[in-house]
Amino acid sequence: MTTTTTRPLNPHLLPATTHSYLARAAESLQEAISARDVPTRYACAHVAALRSAAALLAARAHPAPRARRQKNAWVLLAEVAPEMEEWARFFAAGASKRAAAEAGSTRAVTEREADDLVRDSDRFLAVVEQALGLVPHAPAAVSHTTGQSGVA
Repeated sequence: MTTTTTRPLNPHLLPATTHSYLARAAESLQEAISARDVPTRYACAHVAALRSAAALLAARAHPAPRARRQKNAWVLLAEVAPEMEEWARFFAAGASKRAAAEAGSTRAVTEREADDLVRDSDRFLAVVEQALGLVPHAPAAVSHTTGQSGVA
């Protein structure tokens, strides 16, 4: 997935909620990496991506008037950060699988899908960090089924 970058924000002026979401995204990503069961791995990886998106939204979004209809985080991300639209569509497409995985379905996702999502969520977190003007974290080692490590 490619993204174009916009001018990064001043990392010293980021709201505390942005830093909190980034920390929580990293925690969810670590949970995904260490999870032994596939549904948990997938769900935690998707939550990590959602928290990464929330970090960017906390930094860039402006409150809308109350009369507007609420939108999910992926729709908001595409509006607030158009360079992230491809990522938003990608993760939005996996929301129903995450819901099924969280409900305990062992057939919702394959082990390969879970591992791929962990890597994609890791890469997305780094893209968000960079967009916020922060130094991206080092890619996590992920090697449940594919034997690959890190992010390409």
